Amino acid sequence: MQAPAGPECPADEWAQGWWRHARAVPSPNFGPRPAGPDGQVSLVVVHAISLPPGRFGGPEVEQLFTNALDWQAHPYFEALRGLRVSAHFFIRRQGEVVQFVSTRDRAWHAGESQWRGRQACNDHSVGVELEGLEGDAFEPAQYSALQRLLRALAREHPLSDVAGHEHIAPGRKGDPGPGFDWSSLAPTLGELSLRGPAAASGH
Repeated sequence: MQAPAGPECPADEWAQGWWRHARAVPSPNFGPRPAGPDGQVSLVVVHAISLPPGRFGGPEVEQLFTNALDWQAHPYFEALRGLRVSAHFFIRRQGEVVQFVSTRDRAWHAGESQWRGRQACNDHSVGVELEGLEGDAFEPAQYSALQRLLRALAREHPLSDVAGHEHIAPGRKGDPGPGFDWSSLAPTLGELSLRGPAAASGH
């Protein structure tokens, strides 16, 4: 699936797993992927996050992923005290893409999970957080940024699937939720020969 370099996909688009079109905010919360096929990136997991829930535009999500969140700044944050989590990417409401972890490394976003018979999705996935509230709608700019990111990821990794956190951890997680329009991704998934959650069975 590796595409040749060209005007839309320059050869220097990636540097050691860092996408040059994202704003880099390195997180300490990551680890190595397993060696061999078990650590080969084949899945993109879509999440939703906002801190506090429903509040957009602030620094709190970036602070959470870099262990800099002030636990006393809001009552909701007490439930997150001591949490060590990260995602590879965060797409803000206006479409800005922030990157916390190299795609060559294992971010801590999926938790206990499985997809198409494979356990521990962190090992073989890239986690993309959308700024939003689980169940609510997302912005057109976010879909555009996600589509562009998916194309870039498919040039860098042998992707085969895209799913939501709710699909890889059913009953435990519900994001991005019913407000996420999977049909808007269908043309891009088709273009890249990627399977979406509707194509899965027995997960």
